[in-house]
Amino acid sequence: MEVYAHARNIRIAPRKVRLVVDAVRGMPVDRAMSQLQLMPQKAAREVFKAVKSAVANAENNYGLDADDLYVSRIWANEARMLKRWRPRAHGRVSPLLSRSSHITVVVDERSAR
Repeated sequence: MEVYAHARNIRIAPRKVRLVVDAVRGMPVDRAMSQLQLMPQKAAREVFKAVKSAVANAENNYGLDADDLYVSRIWANEARMLKRWRPRAHGRVSPLLSRSSHITVVVDERSAR
């Protein structure tokens, strides 16, 4: 059974979050969480929280065992941007776009074969 968790409006660019997300896709949950704790990226902390939330949803809402779960799907999409203006030479301006992310984690039970 697939269980979802969303982390919305994370103030890190999606391109940076995707580097962390790609590292843990397909891993068992316990291994993914230990991997995320050791990563130096700022995005690893936010992805860790999202994975932890997905595991808690699976345990509390659906009665699944955390030892049997793995990260089946995980992705980071663009959220809204903060748009600001930066003064430049000769009276011109250039845009400053502070990008944000939405992180979605899907954990699933390993099928016993």
